[in-house]
Order: sequence, then structure tokens, then C-alpha cells
Amino acid sequence: MAGLGAEQLNWQPQPGAWSVGQCLEHLCMTHEAYLPAIAAALPGKPVSPVQEITPGWFGRWFMRSFIEPSPATSRTRAPRKIVPGTGPVDPSILDRFLKSTQAIRETLVCAQDLNVNRIRFKNPLIGVIHFTVGTGFQILSGHLRRHLLQAERVKDAPGFPGRVS
Repeated sequence: MAGLGAEQLNWQPQPGAWSVGQCLEHLCMTHEAYLPAIAAALPGKPVSPVQEITPGWFGRWFMRSFIEPSPATSRTRAPRKIVPGTGPVDPSILDRFLKSTQAIRETLVCAQDLNVNRIRFKNPLIGVIHFTVGTGFQILSGHLRRHLLQAERVKDAPGFPGRVS
């Protein structure tokens, strides 16, 4: 997404569809909501690393139903807390996005020696739901993939500014 100008970041393939910039803003808002909740669950936990993340049945269902990009994934509206604005997105969103993905990497490093399959955190968007930290990382990863693919589809759409056909 680097190298996109303001017009390209804000171009929408149709009214109401998200632009590349709105996809990135949504991802930043999601990371900024989830990471503090995940990070707050880590201090003081005993060292007990795991070899793989094993979400429970609800976490698997949630990811399969709402997160992972596939034809079977439900299209639902984003929770209000992470809906991007309707006005123009500033090109600084690219730096904010890179910082938010760096924050994910840093949080992963903090959690690498812990049993992320046992440590739980409260979902910052749906307070009655608790996930394991491992499931939280998988949600962030799948969500990132979903919306980066969406942004790529916007860039590939007919009429995208600067697109060479």
C-alpha cells in the first residue's frame, strides 16, 4: 500500500464501499482496541511456552464465521468502535498502520514464553466474550489478511486512480 497518494487512498469502487485508506484505518482501530487488552493479560503469568495455538470451539467458530476471508465468512457490520470515518483518510494512515503491526509483533514477543492457550482476555469490542491470548492473535492475523485482501480488490477495481489497464 506504500506509495499510494491521497486520491488513491480515498477512492471508493462504489458508494458506501470502503476505500484502501478506510480498510487501513479499520485495521489500525482494531489493533489499537485489541492489543492493550491482550497485553494487560500477560504480566505475572508463569513461563510455560506452547508449540501451537489451539483455540477452543467458540474461538474456531468465531474465526471461521467472521474473520477468515472465504466465501463462507459472514459479512457483518464492524462494531461501532472500529468503523472508519466517512471523511478523507490522511496519507499518514500508512505510518499508523505500520506502527500498529509493529505493536502486534512486540506483543507477540512478550507472549512467546507464555501459555497463550490458557491466558484469557476480555474482548474489547464485545465485553461478554473472553478469548485466549492465542485466539486473539489468530483473530488479529485473520482480520488483517481479510482487510488487506479487501484493499487489494479496491486497488484492482476498474476506475482506480492511476491504474494501468
